[in-house]
Amino acid sequence: MNQAEKHTIKITVLGSGTSQGVPVIACDCKVCHSTDPKDKRFRASIMISYDNENFVIDSGPDFRQQMLANNVKSLRAIVYTHEHKDHLAGMDDVRAFNYREQRDMELFCSEAVEEALKREFHYVFSGNRYPGIPTVKLNRIENQPFLLPNGPLLTPIEVMHYKMPVFGFRLDDFTYITDAKTISSKEKEKVKGTKILIVNALHRSEHLSHFNLEEALAFIAEINPERAYLTHVSHLFGKHQEIEASLPSNVFVAYDGMTIEF
Repeated sequence: MNQAEKHTIKITVLGSGTSQGVPVIACDCKVCHSTDPKDKRFRASIMISYDNENFVIDSGPDFRQQMLANNVKSLRAIVYTHEHKDHLAGMDDVRAFNYREQRDMELFCSEAVEEALKREFHYVFSGNRYPGIPTVKLNRIENQPFLLPNGPLLTPIEVMHYKMPVFGFRLDDFTYITDAKTISSKEKEKVKGTKILIVNALHRSEHLSHFNLEEALAFIAEINPERAYLTHVSHLFGKHQEIEASLPSNVFVAYDGMTIEF
């Protein structure tokens, strides 16, 4: 019996937007003025609910609002994909969980992310236990599988965000990849067999450091999952319904609050 058969697993899309979110500040485009809730996108993040524990991948600038919007009362750990601000800027707000659950927040990250966290949140790691600051425990991860506390086994998948290494993660038959532009053949082997795939697709035009739609669809076709969802979506891509109308039958656009259970 495999892991998915033994445990209840739910994926919640906390954010499906690109680094600026949607709507974008001061933008007058039709997407940013859309009244469709699916066109309102926090910065990219997901939550893995594994039995009675919750684990978040990336704590971007919208982390606080994401926790409130999804009524998250308990959080065991945060896993980081890479060190860009739109994926780690909200880390300070773990202090609400520190207070509620009376424990340090477990953070799982690469050496590069650890350096960024210590730079951006220097007061957390200075050794000065100033009242009210977050309390965290850093766990260094590399490109090899690791267990989350009271949680599942995650397999990192290294993708390249232009010249920056970024981790995607696989959990059983589910894979989450964000901020990818290229993926080596070796790392693609880790993704093959995935039944549910969430992958970044910024918009239709070519981009230096992200899959565009054509590249994302080519990758999805190569992996051939049962279902695939596009995330890290820009306002330049178009409205949610317009994008979905142009996609293959097994490909959808992720939206904030969407859940997947398996």
